Amino acid sequence: MTTTKDRVRIIDTTVLSDDWYVLRKTTFDFLRRDGTWQRQSRETYDRGNGATVLLFNRTRQTVILTRQFRLPAFVNGHDGMMIEAAAGLLDNASPEVRIRAEVEEETGYRIHDVQKIFEAYMSPGSVTEKLFFFIAEYDATARVGNGGGVKAEGEDLEVLELALDDALAAVDRGEIVDGKTIMLLQHLALRQLTRQQTR
Repeated sequence: MTTTKDRVRIIDTTVLSDDWYVLRKTTFDFLRRDGTWQRQSRETYDRGNGATVLLFNRTRQTVILTRQFRLPAFVNGHDGMMIEAAAGLLDNASPEVRIRAEVEEETGYRIHDVQKIFEAYMSPGSVTEKLFFFIAEYDATARVGNGGGVKAEGEDLEVLELALDDALAAVDRGEIVDGKTIMLLQHLALRQLTRQQTR
């Protein structure tokens, strides 16, 4: 049985940049479905894997999000101020451990129980990163700080508490355009709908 590894022969890999993260150019031969080998060249951006979490208050039907400046979105025509779920790179920690620390840094909420819902490659055509997606419940007693992120890392986050319905409406209006956040909000909305239908 032919595996994917049998269909890929790495010819050469060159590091193009090793500044913020690692950008590599790889030349490889790929065995096509028709049995012929094709030489291809691709660039991959390796920034490590990450985790993201949506904080949800079941009683109040609210979520915690952040707003921060994102240069790549800005240079692509957005105003750069992106509304997002808390997220961060793993930095050699487990996804569960890292996301608990990240959410406290960004939002000021200390969470203990996180529920993993899925994993996803967000841009597999060019970025190696895999994201681990979580949902966690919060209430007012979980607020232990102001959040805002780590100033030394250039973070300057505004913490937002929105009704779930308002957050979903913001997606519809094009105000929330961050992929991971949309995925989390829609997952939560589907889960809520399923629970209502089974009552």
